[in-house]
Amino acid sequence: MRLMRFGQAGGELPAAYTSDGVYDLRSLTADIDGAFLAADGIARTRGALASGTLARLGDTPEDVQMRVAAPLARPAAIVCLGQNYAAHAVESGVEPPTQPIIFLKHPNTIVGPYDDVHIPRGATRTDWEVELAVVMGRTARYLDSPDDAVAHVAGFTASNDVSEREFQLEASGGQWSKGKCCETFNPLGPWLVPTEDVGDPQNLPMRSWVNGEIRQDSTSADMIVGAYELVWRLSQYLVLDPGDVINTGTPQGVALSGRYEYLKPGDVMEIQIDKLGIQRQRLVLAP
Repeated sequence: MRLMRFGQAGGELPAAYTSDGVYDLRSLTADIDGAFLAADGIARTRGALASGTLARLGDTPEDVQMRVAAPLARPAAIVCLGQNYAAHAVESGVEPPTQPIIFLKHPNTIVGPYDDVHIPRGATRTDWEVELAVVMGRTARYLDSPDDAVAHVAGFTASNDVSEREFQLEASGGQWSKGKCCETFNPLGPWLVPTEDVGDPQNLPMRSWVNGEIRQDSTSADMIVGAYELVWRLSQYLVLDPGDVINTGTPQGVALSGRYEYLKPGDVMEIQIDKLGIQRQRLVLAP
């Protein structure tokens, strides 16, 4: 089962996509958000699918003929991990961190998986980052262990942690968020896949392309700190609420490495994570 949202911003329709088709969730919830996840929304969706009470929208998402929106509405927080892949740390010119590096993205960076991404005014070094994103389903505070974290995670989705490196590094003032919080800098989706349908989150191949040429080709197995351990560790420092998103870091193969050109208007980014789908965004100048 995969959770999706369709429609223009502010009027999205919640849906479930299975091997049998796409189903309307408006009889269960107004939207796919933290409140829905906290109220056993995934289990209620499975029950409604099993009972055959949901209206059918089509065989595939293409049949819905509406914009594919981010699969999650209005997260209160996007917590991000920096340099959580050893090879990416090396290509960035630093040693892999001994403690997780944490920064935040503004929630309004989230856009749909096929929406345009804006190159900010004055930007010269806009970069791509395929990332596995954790979506919280229960409040997590002071968890006892990584095993305890599993029950607090609703599922996983694909995230593109778009970055403007000059803002992030030269204009940073010692922190990264200036280069991470620009409008449209976090395409999400196309699906939110429940934990039990993903299986092992540390066994997911992940890739990115620019204009059809491969850039990143790795696997979540290369993460320094795994997804559930990250949830456990973060819960010692902050309270994670239902609907919060954790971007877990990116593998090697970004423009910051010096091996590739930075993004320019007209370029097309694609990212893919096995079981979580593929995204595609065109780069345009910010209005």
